[in-house]
Amino acid sequence: MSSKTYSVKGMHCASCAAIIQKKLSKVEGIREVNVNLATERATVEFEGNDLTPEALNEVINKYGYSLEVDEPPVTFSMAVSNSTKKREEKERELHTQLRKVQFALPVALLVFLLMMWDIASVVLHAIPHLPVSMEHLNILFMLLSTWMVFRTGRPFLHGIVMFIRSGAASMDTLIGIGTVTAYLYSALITLIPPVKEFLHAPDSTYFDVTIVVIGFVLLGKYLEARSRVKTGEAIEKLIGLQAKSALVQRGGKELVIPVDEVRKGDTLLVKPGEKLPVDGIIISGYSAIDESMVTGESIPVDKTGGDKVVGGTINKQGSFIFTATSVGSDTVLARIIRMVEEAQGSKAPIQQLADKVAAIFVPVVLALAALTVLLWLTVGTAYLGFSVSLSYGIMGMVGILVIACPCALGLATPTAIIVGIGKGADYGILIRNAESLEKLSSIDTVVFDKTGTITTGNPEVTDIISLDYERSITSLLQLAATIESRSEHPLAKAIVEAAQKQQLTPGDITDFRALEGIGVSASIANISVTVRKPVQSELSLPELQQLQGEGKTVVVIEEDGRATGLLALSDTIKAQAREAVAALHRQGLKVIMLTGDNLPAANFMARQVGIDEVIANVLPQEKANKIRELQAQGRKVVMAGDGVNDAPALAQADVGIAMATGTDVAIESAGITLLKGDINKVAQAVTLARATMRVIRQNLFWAFIYNIIGIPLAAGALFPLWGIFLNPLFSGLAMAGSSVSVVSNSLRLKRKKL
Repeated sequence: MSSKTYSVKGMHCASCAAIIQKKLSKVEGIREVNVNLATERATVEFEGNDLTPEALNEVINKYGYSLEVDEPPVTFSMAVSNSTKKREEKERELHTQLRKVQFALPVALLVFLLMMWDIASVVLHAIPHLPVSMEHLNILFMLLSTWMVFRTGRPFLHGIVMFIRSGAASMDTLIGIGTVTAYLYSALITLIPPVKEFLHAPDSTYFDVTIVVIGFVLLGKYLEARSRVKTGEAIEKLIGLQAKSALVQRGGKELVIPVDEVRKGDTLLVKPGEKLPVDGIIISGYSAIDESMVTGESIPVDKTGGDKVVGGTINKQGSFIFTATSVGSDTVLARIIRMVEEAQGSKAPIQQLADKVAAIFVPVVLALAALTVLLWLTVGTAYLGFSVSLSYGIMGMVGILVIACPCALGLATPTAIIVGIGKGADYGILIRNAESLEKLSSIDTVVFDKTGTITTGNPEVTDIISLDYERSITSLLQLAATIESRSEHPLAKAIVEAAQKQQLTPGDITDFRALEGIGVSASIANISVTVRKPVQSELSLPELQQLQGEGKTVVVIEEDGRATGLLALSDTIKAQAREAVAALHRQGLKVIMLTGDNLPAANFMARQVGIDEVIANVLPQEKANKIRELQAQGRKVVMAGDGVNDAPALAQADVGIAMATGTDVAIESAGITLLKGDINKVAQAVTLARATMRVIRQNLFWAFIYNIIGIPLAAGALFPLWGIFLNPLFSGLAMAGSSVSVVSNSLRLKRKKL
C-alpha cells in the first residue's frame, strides 16, 4: 500500500472537492482519497502500485479538474520556487474574481435598490413610484442580465453542466438553474409577445432577480478566494527561516556557499548574529543560541563542544565551529515544514450547509417543477382545458424555480461571516475564514502554549536572595548589574534592566573577563566578583532547589570566592492570564497547558492561573501528536501559541489561535490571530464564533422557510380550494423578503457584546 499527494487544478468550492473525491474513490486500485480545498491538494492512497497521473486525470478531466504530482522540494531554492509559483497562481485567480466583482457588485446593488423601491411603492402608498417606467428599466435589466448570465456568471452555467454530468449539485448549480430559468422565461415573454399572450403570462420579468443573485454570490466567492490566497503563507514563512548561505571550511579555506550545497559532514563556522544553516554538533567554541524557533522558550541556551545545534536558530553570542549532521529535507526545520503541510492537508474542507443540502434540494425542486407541469396538464386539463392549464403549469414551474432561487441561501452564510469577522476585528480578533469560526463554535478544549501565550516571553529578575547577612538585596542586584553591563549574554540585559527599574547606577569595574560556559567576572572596589552558574556543591541549597523547582534560571553572585547571593530569572505570567482561564471555564471549556518545560515548573505556573491539566516535557515535533491524541479522545481542540515550534500544533488543532506578538509562522499557521497577544480574547473569540453560527443557522432557517411555504403556493396548491394562484411576482417578493430577513438578522451581530 502506498500514497501520493497531488496538486489539484480547477477547484473553486467544496462541492468540487466532493466530486473529485467521489469519482476517484470509485477507481479500481484506489483505497482512499482525501481532497482538501484549502490546500488545493489531493492525497490518494493506493492498494498496490501507484496509478499514473494520466490515468487519474482520465477520470476527472471531463469534469474540469486535473491533477499534478506534488513532489516535495529537496532543496531550499526549489522550495522557494514552488512556493512563489503557487502564490502567483492564487493571486491571478483572485485578480480574475476581483474584476468580476468590480463590475457585478455595483450593478447588483443598484438593481436591488430599484427592485425594493418598486415593491415598496406597490405595498406602501406613501412611497412614490419609480420616476422611470418599468418598460425602459426592463430593457436595461435585460441587457445587464444577459451579460451577467453568459459572461460574468459563467461558473454558474458550468455548475449546471457539472450537475448534468456528475449528478453532484453545488451552490453554483443552484444559482445557475435559478438564474438561467428566470432569465430565459423573462427573455421569452419580452422578446416574443405572442408567447406571453398565449400563456396569459403577467407583465412581471425576473431580469432583476438574475442580476442581484449573481452579483451578491460573486462577492461571497471573491471573499473566499481572498482568504485562500493566504493558505500557503505559513509554509512560506517557515521556508524564510532557513539561512540562504553557509560559511564552510573546505581544503583549508573558508568558503561562502548556498545552503543547498552544504553536505553532511561539512565543517561550518558561525559568527554572532547569524542563522545556523543546518543541524549539527559543535566541535569547538561557545555560544548562547536563541532556540525559540524550535523550543518556544525565550531564554537563549548556552552551547559548547559536543552540543547539538539546529538549523534556522540564531547565534546570539560568540563564534563556534560545528559539523553538519543533517542537511536538506532531514533538518528539524524541514520536518516542521512537512508537519505543517500534513496537518493542513489532513483537515476536511469546510462543507457549508448550503452545499450539503444542494445534492438533495436541486433534484427535489426540479422534480417538483416537472410534477407541477404534469399535474396541470393532466388533472388541470380535465377541469380547465389545455390552454389555461398549460399557462398555469408553466407559471407554476417558473414560480417554483424563482422562489427556490437560492438568493437568501447564498447570503445566509456570507453576510453573517462578514459581519462576524468585522466585529472580531473591532475587538482585535483577526479571523482568517469561515471555517475557523464554524469550528471554534463547537470546541470543548483549549490548549495553551506556555511561553509567549500564558507568559510574556521575556525573562525578568523575579527573586534576589542574600546568602550573606552583610549584603542587602539591593546591593546584590547592583553588583550583578555592574558586572553584567559589560556582558553580551542575553540574560545580562534582564539583570541590567532590573537594576535600572530601581534606579541603581552601575559602579566602576576592572579586569572584566568572560568565563566560557560559566559566567563573567571582574574586580569591583577591590573585590573579585563573579556572576556564574551554580556549581555541583551548591545544588543542595534549599533556596536554589526551590527556585529551580519553579522553573527559574538561577545565577550565583560570588565575592572573593564566596557565594553571597542568588538571582532568579524567569518568564513572567501575563497579567490577564488568570482572568482569561476563568472566562473559558465559565463557557464550560477545559483548559490545558502544553509546554516543553519541565513538569514541576509547568505545574507551578499552571496553579497560579487555574489551568486544569498540564502536558509537559513535550518536544516541538511532539506537540502536534499531543493534539492528535486529544482529538482521538473525541475532543474538539483549539490551540493557542506564538512560536515557530507551535506551528504544526496550530495547524493540527481544529482551530489554531496565534498571538500577534509571536512569530509570523505561528500567525500564518493559525486560523485566528489575537492582536497584542491578549489571551482574554480567546474567550471573546469563542463567544463571537458561537453567536455567528447561531445567526447562520437562523439565516438558513429563514432561507428555507420561504421555500417550504412558497413552493406549494407557487405550484398552485391553493387553487383547487379557493381559486388562488401565486403570481410569480409574489415569488420574487418572497425571495426578496427572505434576503432582507437574512441580511437584517446578520446585522444584529454588530450589537453583540463579547
